[in-house]
Amino acid sequence: MKKFAIAAGLAMMMGATAAQAHGDFPGFALDPHGAVVKSPSGECWKTPNSTIGFAATDCGVEGAAAPAAAAKMVNVREVKTFALYFDFDSTVVGRVNNVVDYIGSLSFLKAVNLTGHADPIGNEDYNMALSQKRAEAVSRKLEDAGVNAAKIYVSAMGETAPVANCTGTGAQLIACLRPDRRVDVEVVGEVSKEQM
Repeated sequence: MKKFAIAAGLAMMMGATAAQAHGDFPGFALDPHGAVVKSPSGECWKTPNSTIGFAATDCGVEGAAAPAAAAKMVNVREVKTFALYFDFDSTVVGRVNNVVDYIGSLSFLKAVNLTGHADPIGNEDYNMALSQKRAEAVSRKLEDAGVNAAKIYVSAMGETAPVANCTGTGAQLIACLRPDRRVDVEVVGEVSKEQM
């Protein structure tokens, strides 16, 4: 009779807590405080409709999925470079959408470093001034597009950092030297990424 009363009491407790079997312990009976109900021998009680295979004292090691770790968002430093090219002896800036869109995708903008360049045709001092004007023109265009002016830094290198390797004369040479007529754009910022 005593064994029957104990069994009935356990069954009632299981039935009362079956509706609470959720959260980190799916398929197991929980007490009113959310703890898994265990038998006197330390085994976890399962709800009547549980599909979990028999597990001993670990309450869900076998057959129950462990709760997924929550993803944590962290800011990661990122540096991206762009090159904007110019026509011969020109400071007219083309499209800057790709730069502006990238800056807009950052969670935090630290700096936009602009370095102007010129090809080696002509006077060295003139080319230094021309490369400075190109960088300043890009700065204005980025500001007009909404980039914070306080984050933009301008410098110039004139014809001292060529990337083109050209021969020839006239229009052919001018066309070949186009990569030297540029403003290098370095964007330094932070992007949000998941970290487990």
